[in-house]
Amino acid sequence: MYRKGHYGVSLLVFAPIAFVLLAFDRADLALVTGGTMLWLAMLPDVDHRIPGVPHRGPTHSLAFAALVGAAFGAAGVALQTAAGGVAVDVAAVSRGVSLAAAGFALGALTVVAHLLGDALTPAGVNFLWPLSGRTYTLGLWTADSAVANYGLLAIGVFATGAAAYLGVAI
Repeated sequence: MYRKGHYGVSLLVFAPIAFVLLAFDRADLALVTGGTMLWLAMLPDVDHRIPGVPHRGPTHSLAFAALVGAAFGAAGVALQTAAGGVAVDVAAVSRGVSLAAAGFALGALTVVAHLLGDALTPAGVNFLWPLSGRTYTLGLWTADSAVANYGLLAIGVFATGAAAYLGVAI
């Protein structure tokens, strides 16, 4: 997938999260979560800029998703520690969601959304790298398909808009 397609898939993955956050009157968290997912939608493609790392190699795996999730989780721990142990988001922490867990989920889910987009193309993705060399693909269309990329973007925007409308309406 190209950038617009990955944005669309990220928005599709984000839509149910937006619904839940808005239903709990957390528009601030919805904005931060959605913005982060869009900002980092192309993160796995950093392999284009790293010599010796093949495209759709290590950065296109669940291991990389876990690594990014761990980095975001560590940032959540650091943020909470910097606040002197005081819960930065008292409402979320009181419901049992730590900043570390929320950070991990956000980081990992952002990468997984990218992987899902690439799995739609014939080249596919090796989700289980380094444990397996198997590539998983649905092979629905090529990565450069304008119809697919713009179509996914349109569907993602629609899904997020519908989730936002319904989340606020509740």
